[in-house]
Amino acid sequence: MRKPFFSAGNVVLKSAIGATLLSMTSGTGVYARKIPVQPNIVLICADDLGWSDIGCYGSEVKTPNLDRLAESGMRFRQFHNTSKCFPSRACLLTGVYAQDCGYDVSFTSPIRNAVTLGEVLRTAGYRTLWAGKHHGAENPVTRGFDRYYGLKDGACNYFNPGKPREGEGLPAQKNPLREWCIDSVLYKPYSPPQKDFYTTDYFTNYALGWLDEYKNEQKPFFLYLAYNAPHDPLMAWPADIEKYKGRYDAGYETIRRQRYEKQRQIGVIGENCRLSEPTHVPWESLTEDQQREEARKMEVYTAMIDRLDQNIGRILEKLRETGKDQNTLILFVSDNGASAEMVDLKNDDDSAPVGSMIRWVSLGKEWANVGNTPFRFYKNYSYQGGINTPCIAWWPSVITPGSFSNYPGHFVDFMATFVELSGARYPTQFRGQTIVPCRGESLVPAFKGEKTSRDHPLFWEWKQGRAVRKGAWKIVRHGENVPWSLYNLQEDPAEIDDRATEKPEIVSELNQLFIQWKAGWSR
Repeated sequence: MRKPFFSAGNVVLKSAIGATLLSMTSGTGVYARKIPVQPNIVLICADDLGWSDIGCYGSEVKTPNLDRLAESGMRFRQFHNTSKCFPSRACLLTGVYAQDCGYDVSFTSPIRNAVTLGEVLRTAGYRTLWAGKHHGAENPVTRGFDRYYGLKDGACNYFNPGKPREGEGLPAQKNPLREWCIDSVLYKPYSPPQKDFYTTDYFTNYALGWLDEYKNEQKPFFLYLAYNAPHDPLMAWPADIEKYKGRYDAGYETIRRQRYEKQRQIGVIGENCRLSEPTHVPWESLTEDQQREEARKMEVYTAMIDRLDQNIGRILEKLRETGKDQNTLILFVSDNGASAEMVDLKNDDDSAPVGSMIRWVSLGKEWANVGNTPFRFYKNYSYQGGINTPCIAWWPSVITPGSFSNYPGHFVDFMATFVELSGARYPTQFRGQTIVPCRGESLVPAFKGEKTSRDHPLFWEWKQGRAVRKGAWKIVRHGENVPWSLYNLQEDPAEIDDRATEKPEIVSELNQLFIQWKAGWSR
């Protein structure tokens, strides 16, 4: 008999952060689910984090702060991104598909025919704050955000995204001229003078500074924390890596099976969710040197997630300290599944240990398969391993503690949700452009446990990946001229049994919807 996941007996809150979460959720225990007027909103997005990579979704990684948010909030079982960083972040930011706003192929042009969360929430009186990665063409302070600190560009070195500092080696990087912004000032390159610089820490530092600066304002705030962890390069503080030394010596099969069993035990997957066939190589097929290198990669990767969770804990503590906790909605997601992409630089030091500033190492498809347990494939694929994100929603007195939602959400839903909560108006015109209607649906009924299905289909297209979901049915393929596969995600969440031959009429119907969707893109 499965033990209930949320109970007083299995939640131990000893630390200051634990006390913070306890104070956030204590009270009468009666959740009236009345929607507060203009709540503060904190939206946290991780980068290339797999579906099973945090503790409350099955991982062995130490993520106590995210776990407690989940235990005192809601976990979504089927919440979706686009399978790639910048299209996902564009959907999250605008409430329309990347194809609508011009971010389906490249991130080098301004967002078009769309408004941002900052622009909409500012009209409702919100203070709008953004720390972290953008992966877009425009400085966020020109698109509705009062403050911005972070990486305007793509992936960067965690310890130094710019030129070498005195007394240090050459930072491993694909591009030493990554663009960085501090409010309206653009740096190219950005070479931070602080020797304790680490992107995850400094994104949080700036966010904490703003929360202090504006703590006495009589207006709500929207804080978007867009971390770049645990995207490659794999880089972490030695003390964090040390926590996981030896943890992954058991190999891919053992860790993947342990995660799957934990997912079943805690209820994040149902009894009907089978473990998909592995796509990693057998651990025993590797040499001892290869095993050591692979285990080290995972030690660093999980250390990056550990550090991410530590910084989320700092935000939670600040909310309590400033008295903002009780009227704040917190959401946590990842912009795509764990990544199988590999970067091979020619100018880094491949003799340096994995995790150091002077060596760029990628996670690879073997551990990415583990990261996306129990699903198939990874980032860039429209199968669930590429597009299903862990999603935690925490909101005192509205969301029932320890609850799960089967609502099939999507990043485009954040705009609709925040419009409803803020009382803002979504425009039809903005800066002389006709604005595409919001493609999302409000998540408020799902937060209240009132809704588990959506009214409109969902669509995906990123490079070779394509998919349509309507109700429980999903067609998906990887390639332009390959046939669709069909899955019933209610019965088969891991996409194991292809029903296309059995149900050709459903394939035809969803294919027609896909054709119509593409024909309706705003160009």
